[in-house]
Amino acid sequence: MVLKSKKAIYFIFFLFLVQGYTQEINWITLEEVEEAQKVQPKNVIIDVYTNWCGPCKLMDKNTFSNKEIIDIINNNFYAVKFNAEGNETVNFLGKVFTNPNYDSSRAQRRNSSHQLTRYLGVNAYPSTLFFDSSMNYITPVRGYLNPKQIEIYLSLFRDETYKKIKSQKDFDAFIKNFESKIKT
Repeated sequence: MVLKSKKAIYFIFFLFLVQGYTQEINWITLEEVEEAQKVQPKNVIIDVYTNWCGPCKLMDKNTFSNKEIIDIINNNFYAVKFNAEGNETVNFLGKVFTNPNYDSSRAQRRNSSHQLTRYLGVNAYPSTLFFDSSMNYITPVRGYLNPKQIEIYLSLFRDETYKKIKSQKDFDAFIKNFESKIKT
């Protein structure tokens, strides 16, 4: 038990060390998120993509490479990149998810949906999913988001601010009062 706790602490320390020297998002696995949550709880963002998805590639190029977005995500979230049609085995919330119909000859084209993709209700790519620090599903945001668009959601879901939004009127007011920090 003590060894696992020490490993988790070293892992968190490594994340913070890398965070200070990198200009990339610190993508980790869902299994790593569950371990990190035990040491330092944070909300979670999951980028659900596919290999064939053009808008997914644009999000990587334009949004997830933006310095301000990188800083917001690395400082406030655990970030996971998940291939919705990939072949990995994922342990998440005490369940094991696979893609039993995965066809390796179609790895760069449309393939079967991963069980986790279906479990999360994702049916559009890219989709950006948000979870709270207890791994409760907050919401998906479907489609391509440029840096200024995703910044709004990152601001809303980085803490418990989203709990104050009870209606469309509340969300509209949040957006109206939102001040972007994105320079480009």
